[in-house]
Amino acid sequence: MSILSGVSSFFGLDIGTTAIRLVELSSGSNGAKTLVKYAYVPVDTKIALSDSKADQQKLADAIANLVREARVTTKNVAVGLPSSRVFTTVADFDRLPVNELGKAIHFQADSLIPTPPAESKIDWALIGDSPKDRTKVEIVLSSVTNKFVEERLDLIESIGLNVIAFEPDNVALPRALVAPGTAQPQLIIDMGHNSTDIVITMADAPRLTRSIPTGMEAIIKSASQNLNIDDKQAEQFVNKFGVIKDKLEGQVYQAIIGTVDVLVGEVDKSLKFFQARYPEVKLDRIIVTGSASTIPEFPLYLANKFGLNIEIGNAWRNVVFAADRQNELAAVSNQFGVAVGLAERAE
Repeated sequence: MSILSGVSSFFGLDIGTTAIRLVELSSGSNGAKTLVKYAYVPVDTKIALSDSKADQQKLADAIANLVREARVTTKNVAVGLPSSRVFTTVADFDRLPVNELGKAIHFQADSLIPTPPAESKIDWALIGDSPKDRTKVEIVLSSVTNKFVEERLDLIESIGLNVIAFEPDNVALPRALVAPGTAQPQLIIDMGHNSTDIVITMADAPRLTRSIPTGMEAIIKSASQNLNIDDKQAEQFVNKFGVIKDKLEGQVYQAIIGTVDVLVGEVDKSLKFFQARYPEVKLDRIIVTGSASTIPEFPLYLANKFGLNIEIGNAWRNVVFAADRQNELAAVSNQFGVAVGLAERAE
């Protein structure tokens, strides 16, 4: 959802539920992206998810302080939209000239998106031929309510920044975690605090995106309730023992596996939906990031469930940086996929 084009420099801003993150990159003559700045600040989840004016002001202040302390060199910003607030789908349309295709999409939007088209910002991109019907083309379509976008725009502009684009988090994410031009489909699992994004991308285009309302918070709550301990201790147990069966007599495993399997079931549904739509292609890799990459043995659990290769996502894989920063950046990689992906947008 671009607002301006032809902007030479900008940074990516990811307003998450537990932290605000920013990344600024510079482009070299060979197209390589070099790290200029990255920064983050923790934020209270209640404030991040609140619609109240007072909390929105606190969020604006936190962003302004982060931008100032990071000494970002530009006021232009590409802003992520939480996947839970955005509806994204892949659909087939008759093969039409681009201007007519745009009209056809808006004409049929009512049957494609969950909110009234008049109250929604709609964006779409042509992917290519439909895998189901060669007389049609395949498009990816995103919609978000005008109210949410306008409120977020007001918030960002109130601190003197210039929004050049809004982009759904789950569209930005693959840009950072997958090598450009990767033809084979890749499934990305990004577990956040209160939701998990599932994205299947192929040839630089998202083919399936879902936001599942099960995240780290739900897993910690399961541990807390089933082990009868407080949330803080439950979080420590989950982060230390995860889905390891033979530690603490398997108590943590037993406490959280029901919730973990709810999420794994959604991954399974997504895989089956994708394979039904694209029967000719084989998905062979799952990329995990966010808490999905840090819960002990969760990646291995996925590998055993699905018989697929598992890769720990590297948000900096397409970014040039000084060799002596390798360890520093690797330590925060699982939290920066969206911010890096936003910063890697084509200018």
